Amino acid sequence: MEPRLTRYSHGITAIDTEYVRPGLAAAHVIVQSGRAAFVDSGTNASVPLLLKALDILGVGREAVDYVCLTHVHLDHAGGAGQLMQALPNARAVLHPRGAPHMIDPAKLIAGSIAVYGEDRFRQLYGEIVPIAPERVISVEDGTKLGLAGRELEFVHTPGHALHHYAIVDRASRGIFTGDTFGLSYRDLDTERGPFIVPTTTPPQFDPDQLLDSIDRLLAYRPEAMYLTHFGRVADVPRLAEELRSQIREFARIAERHAQAPDRHAAIRADMRRLWLDRLRAHGSRLPESTIDELLGQDLDLNTQGLVAWLDRKAAKAAR
Repeated sequence: MEPRLTRYSHGITAIDTEYVRPGLAAAHVIVQSGRAAFVDSGTNASVPLLLKALDILGVGREAVDYVCLTHVHLDHAGGAGQLMQALPNARAVLHPRGAPHMIDPAKLIAGSIAVYGEDRFRQLYGEIVPIAPERVISVEDGTKLGLAGRELEFVHTPGHALHHYAIVDRASRGIFTGDTFGLSYRDLDTERGPFIVPTTTPPQFDPDQLLDSIDRLLAYRPEAMYLTHFGRVADVPRLAEELRSQIREFARIAERHAQAPDRHAAIRADMRRLWLDRLRAHGSRLPESTIDELLGQDLDLNTQGLVAWLDRKAAKAAR
């Protein structure tokens, strides 16, 4: 398969990782003066696409300096170990909380199986390859790394996950946001621009932390955000306000159904209705069946994350 590439300015290219379906997840590659860095890796099945993208871009495998993993959820980092085997000079760049899980992925695998089930896990991710500790860079908040003189700043952004960072790239006036700035599928664009939703997957979603992280990223005054799901979006202030509004509403929905007999079903139904209403207000004419197809997996994972958040709140209150 030929990789689906979206080329932006400033040496940035999005590579569709073909995770679940086209247009759902991307890895990005930054090329600067013949050197390169990946931002996220996709899964093991994505690795041949990323390597082929290097060929198309005229970048040798030995010229890749970094594989930057915004966090270790496996749609972002599942293929990193296998990718590193093909990149002799690359180092994996990880949050200090995430690094141990890529060096020894046993707990990461067990947690992912708990979310997806073993059969679905094996189908999506296969065997997770560990990364040798000597090839890992653990970045503290505010760490800056150079890519052929181009500064990349690593900013810790909890809320989606405690082991999450974003990468501030002043050369492009952009930020690679992983999942902190939500997801925005191009299939949902209208004449009013991109439609965006938060991602609240388990087990560490925290609405207050996520709101604070979004505000922190906005303080850099970026012109664009580069999302893993999916690619570059501009109109950043509008999208940020939409994310803030939905995060607050998600928390209200979860709390309203905290004592429901089937919390998952009740929360999912209200979130679906919220998204349908906002899509119609955004000018979308897609049939509900298409919207369900595009957002169904996110509804399920977001609901699981909200239920996990409720359980953590209840456990804390009971202490």
